[in-house]
Amino acid sequence: MKLVVFGLTISSSWGNGHATLWRGLQRALAVRGWRVTFFERNTSYYAQNRDLDELPEGELVIYDDWPEIESRARREVATADVAMVTSYCPDGIAASDLVLGGPHALRVFYDLDTPVTLERLRRGDPTSYIGPRGLADFDLVLSFTGGVALEGLASLAGAREVHPLYGHVDPQIHRPGMAAAAYRSDFSYIGTYAADRQAALNRLFIEPASRRPHFRFVLAGAQYPQGFPWTANIFFVRHLPPARHASFYASSRLTLNVTRSDMARMGWCPSGRLFEAAACGTAIFSDSWEGLDSFFEPEREILTGASCGDVIAALDLPAERLARLGANARERVLAEHTSAHRARQFEDMIAASGLTRKQPRIGADSREATAEA
Repeated sequence: MKLVVFGLTISSSWGNGHATLWRGLQRALAVRGWRVTFFERNTSYYAQNRDLDELPEGELVIYDDWPEIESRARREVATADVAMVTSYCPDGIAASDLVLGGPHALRVFYDLDTPVTLERLRRGDPTSYIGPRGLADFDLVLSFTGGVALEGLASLAGAREVHPLYGHVDPQIHRPGMAAAAYRSDFSYIGTYAADRQAALNRLFIEPASRRPHFRFVLAGAQYPQGFPWTANIFFVRHLPPARHASFYASSRLTLNVTRSDMARMGWCPSGRLFEAAACGTAIFSDSWEGLDSFFEPEREILTGASCGDVIAALDLPAERLARLGANARERVLAEHTSAHRARQFEDMIAASGLTRKQPRIGADSREATAEA
């Protein structure tokens, strides 16, 4: 089977959550006999922080502008079984036109940023990845976020068939590792800076750091502004490539998961970081949102809370309790949330949607003509 993807990035994990997810899924699909061709527009910020140059059993096509590769892209889609466009693809509208005009491939859109997409659609703001007809012409729409987000993609974007394809983790990359002195912490956090996550980060990370000045807090991520409210006991790692995540988490007594506010409001939004930390066997403290207990059992596999006091209580738990939480979370991830699990789910969705792909498509004009007849 051949999958052609037009996406944001798979070559750089800097400042985005797409790359690590795609790497795990591509590797898992390759094991199952798929060949993935991933088209990624070259950008200076990803080029300067590129940590992947080629895909195992696949092909990475990095290009400078759309006209440069349009003919190549058309040929690849013509021989594909599945052709996909993702959210935040810089040439998403042009790529969608090409995919929707393809002769055979199942046409799929994968929104890894559904709450952001829906908010823009509500406001009437344009995006670089959804055209004026929305998602109505795609055979299948996948969403990184479940719950009411699926209804939103149908009502606001016209998606006809929508299913969640949640985050996941590649256990070959994220697994219990060796602790490193540079990352040693009582409480850690990995995440790109986001303004709509800052209020929660203040409550759940910055304030606890000020309340526990003798504890060591370590934050890793990109794009943090100069005015970020650092304290003397918060140590910063500018960018942490996936290959170092295992060591980072192994060095943490407890780690934090914070969800962007628009995603938390919709719920059913497990981040890739959540699964990565669990796969490494590290105890997790997370903000709470609807659906979280479908992925991890609170108090047994994960700790949740909304205040600084909740974090302090978690930090004061015995080491044995935190170790057991981490072990339980890892067991749950390996049983349900690996990239291999998502690859199988993706195949099942493709197989079900493919049953109708070659049937005649009914557009607005033909529906009206049928009604008149």
